Amino acid sequence: MGGAFPTRENTSSVLRRPIHMHQRLAVYVDVQNMFYSAKALYQRKLNFELLLKKIVGGRELVRAIAYIIQAPDVDQSGFINFLHQIGFEVKSKELKVRPDGSAKGDWDMGIAIDTISMAERVDVISLVSGDGDFSDLLRHLKARGVRCEVYAFPGSTAEELRYTATEYIPLDSDVLLYE
Repeated sequence: MGGAFPTRENTSSVLRRPIHMHQRLAVYVDVQNMFYSAKALYQRKLNFELLLKKIVGGRELVRAIAYIIQAPDVDQSGFINFLHQIGFEVKSKELKVRPDGSAKGDWDMGIAIDTISMAERVDVISLVSGDGDFSDLLRHLKARGVRCEVYAFPGSTAEELRYTATEYIPLDSDVLLYE
């Protein structure tokens, strides 16, 4: 067993490093990434309230932001209200449909800007996404002295992201809703 540091063999049974209760924490959730990961891997939805409690773990939550892409044919107002009620700030934007009919919608730049903007105000950035595009962002934040935690499902997390994070915390079915 590899101790507190994840290896390729033990990422699902990682022993977490101790959490210091005085840490100031900001949480950034890539909702689309996590929604589709939970759906593809477990055919279920993420329990955002339980997820936030798991991440915070008694630390001082400075900010929690959920990033949403809104499709014109889906009413997400109830979901957005729920996220507000449990402590998330919600940032949303419309799905962009290209002339060829394909669609694009992501918050990668917005998440990067927001995390860099908060880096001097927090000790820990918790990114909830398995998107490997965030690896360079984590390197930048770590170089500024910020602890970078990544929370995502092992089956949908880019390997580079796992090993770039200060700590990768694999999620499993205990953060999913039973429908």
